[in-house]
Formats: sequence, structure tokens, C-alpha cells
Amino acid sequence: MDSIDIEILKLLQKNARVTASEIASEVSLSVPAVSERIRKLDSSGIIQKYTVILSTQKMNKNLVAYMFISLKHPSFIDGFVALVEDESEIIECDYLAGDYDYLIKIITKDTQSLEAVLNCIKTVPGVQKTKTIVTLSTVKNTYSILP
Repeated sequence: MDSIDIEILKLLQKNARVTASEIASEVSLSVPAVSERIRKLDSSGIIQKYTVILSTQKMNKNLVAYMFISLKHPSFIDGFVALVEDESEIIECDYLAGDYDYLIKIITKDTQSLEAVLNCIKTVPGVQKTKTIVTLSTVKNTYSILP
């Protein structure tokens, strides 16, 4: 990967729908050369996927919360992970080192729907301890690492 690939990636991060022609004019390459570079970035796995980012406000999902979760024993991991994968309002789940086992990010409509998600999580066998933090506002939200 060279500096041109990095510039191509930055342009795609800003707008994944940018055309190869627009990228070519920005990085001073031909359209076929840009297309080939993007194909190589795709096939090498550097680009994982192209996606759409929805507006939480326009989707009426105005409440963001983070929940730390401790499980009693590793034997409860499968049941917990199954719930996380099925719950659409849990948009991220990280396995941690430290006082808690997992950190999940929840985006939901309001406090009532947050309460329902939290109660659902707390009923999962093996969930021992939780700590929930509600976000007041987001200062920065970058969806991908910078190249």
C-alpha cells in the first residue's frame, strides 16, 4: 500500500459511492488504474465492506447507552453472545480485559426501550453484574480507522 492507496481509501471513507472517475481526478491517475487499485484493496481484505450509515435521529433512535457486563463464568458466554447477536438495538459488543467481561453499545428510541433491552440482558443466565452509562451527546464518531 502506498500514498495513493491511502488517498483512495480516505476518499472512499468520506463517501463510498464516489466514482472511480472522481477519485482518478483527485489522485492524478487514470480511471482503470484507480479501479484496479480499489479491486486490489478489496481482494486483499483492507476494505472489509461498503455500507450505509443511517441517521439515528431520522430513524427515531435518539438514546445511546453503553453497558458493562460481567458473567459468572465463561460457560455462560454462548448464551450471552446469542442474545447480543439477536438484539437489533445492540450495535456493538466488545470482549474486555479488566473488571467487566463485555462492553455493549445500545442505540434505542427512548428510556422505556432502553429499560426493556437492559432487563432482557439482565435475565440472561450467567449475567452477574452490569453498569450502564447513558450518552448525553457524541463529540466524535469515526466509523473506521484512518489509513
